[in-house]
Amino acid sequence: MFRISQLLKTFYDDLPANKAHKMPGPVVIWNLIRRCNLRCKHCYSTSLDMDFSDELSTEQVKATIDDLKVAQVPVLIFSGGEPLLRPDIYEITAYAKAKGFYVALSTNGTLINENNIAQIKAADYQYVGISIDGLEDFHDEFRRQEGCFQESMKAIDLCKEAGIKIGMRLCLTRDNFADLPKVLDLMEEKKVDKFYLSHLNYSGRGKRSAENDAMFKMTKDAMVMLFERAWSHINQGIDTDFVTGNNDADGAFLLQWVESKFADKYPERIANLKQRLINWGGNASGVNVANIDNTGTIHPDTYWWGHPIGNVKTEKFSDIWKNTQDPLMLGFRQHPRPVKGRCSECQYLAICGGNTRTRAFAQSGDVWAEDPGCYLTDAEIGVKSKHPECDNIPFLAV
Repeated sequence: MFRISQLLKTFYDDLPANKAHKMPGPVVIWNLIRRCNLRCKHCYSTSLDMDFSDELSTEQVKATIDDLKVAQVPVLIFSGGEPLLRPDIYEITAYAKAKGFYVALSTNGTLINENNIAQIKAADYQYVGISIDGLEDFHDEFRRQEGCFQESMKAIDLCKEAGIKIGMRLCLTRDNFADLPKVLDLMEEKKVDKFYLSHLNYSGRGKRSAENDAMFKMTKDAMVMLFERAWSHINQGIDTDFVTGNNDADGAFLLQWVESKFADKYPERIANLKQRLINWGGNASGVNVANIDNTGTIHPDTYWWGHPIGNVKTEKFSDIWKNTQDPLMLGFRQHPRPVKGRCSECQYLAICGGNTRTRAFAQSGDVWAEDPGCYLTDAEIGVKSKHPECDNIPFLAV
């Protein structure tokens, strides 16, 4: 996850670069259930409104939580499918909270209502993220259920009234780009605490929708919108958090955006920001991020469901994560990663870490090939261009 607001706040406050910090264990995104009441076009887990076999029992989940404590996992993000469809979701949450985990809930929001908002409040989630993919017409069509936009809006209102930290999550595509400014306005209107923009990753239903990935210029324009909005909130003293995921080129682009605006005025602050970005290091799959799916299978992250490295039913997560000799995992933990092509020559490799690898694998069959989803031109990353015509993509639309 790339934390735009957090980084810009350090720039605004003129804070020195922090030292590189190694997390004791990974953030675990846990798909507790595959069943979902929606059929979203971009679903990486290819969920359906049906029961799936071999899912973890309550006791197996609790035993895994015990072991995740041994693995020094700091954060659990309960996801799905739709996690609120698990009858034991509150029991599981209470168990994890009692063990001292930071626990977040990732939901489509349609099942949050007056009947369960008190339970959700009592569960004491540090954060509830609700997926909003555009304005009403697009959202309902994209999520394939009429009325689900209004249900999710109501969920946001109920959570805000209950004092629950709430976020909106949007997966950017070419088709919903035009809705983004008004969605950001909606965030402000409803005083939503956090906005998460996910770049499209080619896996699950998303793989079949690769042709709908936002054009590179649109991606840049969307990122500039987020940078400008986050910077405006900081200057106004509005406490919000803008973050992105699934395209670590965002780190390099943020640095370029800050340089374009403040190079003459704040050169030392820019140097500190650059060091913070290097310390962040970009893509964290298999290092600071892990995934457990509904059957207990462990993956390097949520977009590597086709690559199992073990299963918590028969093995301990703590042992697998620490001692794996899986070639993909070893590559993820190599510094620098063994990326190829323009990624290997990129001047920002230390910042983005070679970006997410699932797109390269989906398009070329080579995990370490250059990332086809990097939206920066050869000129912008300091690489001699094989396609100079591509370098004419506008840098900023400010």
